[in-house]
Amino acid sequence: MTSLLINIGLLAGIHPKEQLRLQGSEMCHIGTMGNAWLHFKDGIITAFGTMESLDHEAPPADNVIDACGGMVLPCWCDPHTHIVCAGSREGEFVDKIRGLSYAEIARRGGGILNSADRLHEMTEDELFEQSLQRLQRMVDNGTGCVEIKSGYGLNTEDELKMLRVVRRLREHTKAAIVSTFLGAHAVGREYAGRQGEYVNLVIEEMIPAVASEHLADYIDVFCDKGFFTPEETARILKAGIAHGIRPKIHASELASIGGVEVAVAHNALSVDHLESATDADLQLLHGSDTMPTLLPGTSFFLNMPYARGRKMIDEGLGIALASDSNPGSTPSGDMKFVVSLACIKMRLLPAEAINAATLNAAYAMGLSDKYGSIAVGKRAALQVTEPLPSLDYIPYAYTHHVVKQVIL
Repeated sequence: MTSLLINIGLLAGIHPKEQLRLQGSEMCHIGTMGNAWLHFKDGIITAFGTMESLDHEAPPADNVIDACGGMVLPCWCDPHTHIVCAGSREGEFVDKIRGLSYAEIARRGGGILNSADRLHEMTEDELFEQSLQRLQRMVDNGTGCVEIKSGYGLNTEDELKMLRVVRRLREHTKAAIVSTFLGAHAVGREYAGRQGEYVNLVIEEMIPAVASEHLADYIDVFCDKGFFTPEETARILKAGIAHGIRPKIHASELASIGGVEVAVAHNALSVDHLESATDADLQLLHGSDTMPTLLPGTSFFLNMPYARGRKMIDEGLGIALASDSNPGSTPSGDMKFVVSLACIKMRLLPAEAINAATLNAAYAMGLSDKYGSIAVGKRAALQVTEPLPSLDYIPYAYTHHVVKQVIL
């Protein structure tokens, strides 16, 4: 099947196919082409050019799509979500308004343990139906690649249930999905006061079970104050690596306790959150393959400091953006709003934020060889907008839904 998009007001996100990530000053450069067409065959971009060249350069097509002057960009890539979850937690939202902190809510049995209790009572089919609705809302808003974590099971059976739901979601969407095992999201309720035993359960039972069913592309640990120590994190990551599962970890959300160092030492694909990252943490990331992944929606919803995205870019690092969509700290998967927050609160330029939410976000999922930019040979995962005055308008108009069509 061949398709041709014509009358594109601005084709944006053009990068060489071999460009897998952007760092430092590279992040403010985003290739564009005005008054363009784009051709794809069997889901792969085959050619693009200006409308002046359409008649003599565009390959023939079975299907013609008129963009009517709208923009065409790569779909958003969201490399950190928890959308396989049971219900919502608006009661905790009210607790936060009343002044309780994230840590205080967790100590009262809320937070992650609350979601784990609800998920335990839910059937796999019920969990799948809820999660599919969340995924479809994200796709409707322009997201075409999604990482989905487990971590609300906190026992072997329920962690496997979550990851099997992720596998089913792959079968029911054209969006690209990667799965991450996050058994070390918190200590299961039945192991309260016995964290070492829970870590042993993750290593000796959960990881082998996940690996035997090939349910996870990555392994994650919440390495932070009040959760898992750097030493425990290293043990878990080594066990995952031994089963062929590469790390992606949470670190420095609540405090800097050595999570970034563990991530870099174990060649983690990404280290996520970094709201409390120190200058020393940032220095560790230079020269590494680990992508700092920032979650401004979490800072917005929890009223906490934002990660220092501007400083990271100015010091030569690349960054990715993600929604952190989850029922407790970020009940939104709207990546356009994440891009706006990155500009408003982290002082990223619009081009930097868009690159962070497309190419670099794809890198943070191991998918930037196929997704995240406009290049011949990459997947045609595209969002078509209504006509807009400029690329900068996308983060500027932070509540304006601009997507007319998503092509996957």
